[in-house]
Parts: sequence; structure tokens; C-alpha cells
Amino acid sequence: MIKFHPNEEHLFHYVTGDLSPAMLMMVGTHVDMCPHCQTQVRDMENTVANKLFGQEQAPKELFAANDSFNGDAMLQQIMSQTPARDESRITGLLADELVLEGKRFKLPATLARSQHRIGEWHKLIGQMWRAPVQIGGEDVLTFIYMDKGTRVPEHTHKGREATLVVNGVFNDETAEYRDGDFVFLDGSVKHTPETRDEDCLTLAALDAPMQFTSGLSRLLNPFSSLFFK
Repeated sequence: MIKFHPNEEHLFHYVTGDLSPAMLMMVGTHVDMCPHCQTQVRDMENTVANKLFGQEQAPKELFAANDSFNGDAMLQQIMSQTPARDESRITGLLADELVLEGKRFKLPATLARSQHRIGEWHKLIGQMWRAPVQIGGEDVLTFIYMDKGTRVPEHTHKGREATLVVNGVFNDETAEYRDGDFVFLDGSVKHTPETRDEDCLTLAALDAPMQFTSGLSRLLNPFSSLFFK
């Protein structure tokens, strides 16, 4: 059962397309995996559609926290876009699996459509691997794989970090995170993610490098952007 979700603001901006490309993919992948958020998104889509096309008055409380929403501008943007080619019909269905170290991971639909954007895997400290996912422009997501019995040194964040568990389980000082869990952290949080009896594949979006805070790991701070950004 998924316990950790994007907040209502993230889901609303996912519906209206106002998130960064990286966060759109992060939230979209969570929605692929989460029936609860699928229901919320459908309700928000109906509300936005009603506001756009004037079928009924949308609930004021939904838009009160999203003062920047402009239905007319959104509709104009949609109508002006050139329909994209459906590459999957041209090249065949994209594979929905990721293979690493002989292990296969089934990708949710949003990630499977972008599998061709996944770069090469590189080994990090200990039993960790990473691979970039080029979203477009400067936006990059990072797959991080942790074999069982792996720990990331204690760290905080210069900016914000969103982490989605694609497969497996990891823990930190406050909770256990499993398939589909979405965790959003900022510089106010210090934690030490680790795997125990299971491995874990996560997808992460960072808008600034992480900052190691304990022991010799602090020596890695000048290079953290190379590994985790």
C-alpha cells in the first residue's frame, strides 16, 4: 500500500501542466502506480475542464491556492499546439523493462515511454549505481539503484529533492518507503537512506546537489553534483 503521495498542489499543477518537465514525469509516474492519486487527478481534470468550458462553476477552494491558473491561457496553448507524432506506432511499442546487473524491473507507463532517454549506468560508492534520464533542456532525472545492505551517508539538500520508489524498499530515520511512495524533501531535513534485506530502485529529481553532513563523507561535497545531480 502506497503511504506517501504528492501534495494537492503538485497534483493540481500536474493536471494543468505547470510543473517542470522533471516533476511532471515524477508525479506522472507516481500517478501510474497509485489508484488513490489517479482518482484525485480525474476529479481535478473534470474540475479544470468544467472551468475551461464553462459547464459549471468550479469549486473556489481548489483554485484559491493556485492563483496563477489561467484557464483561457491554458486553452489557447492547447489549441495552438501541433499534434505530436505517435512514435510508438512508427517504431513499435517501447520496452517496459529496465535491466541492471541481471535484474529486471518493470517500468510504469510514463517511464516506459521515455526509456530511450535513459543514459548509461555508472557505479557510485558501495553497491550503488546511477543513470541519468534526459528530459529535455537542463532537466535531468536520476535513477538510483541500491543493492540490499547499502547506506547513503547522512545528508541534507541545498534545494529540494523528490524521490519515487520504482521497485523495492528503503528506510531512513523516519519511515519505510516502498513501491510507489513519493517523498519530497528540502534543506530542513537530514536523513540517511538505506536498504536492508531488499534492494531498491528509485527515481530522483534534485534542483541542487545534496550536502553530506557527517564524518568523512563531507569530503564528497565538492563532487556531489557529479554523482547526484
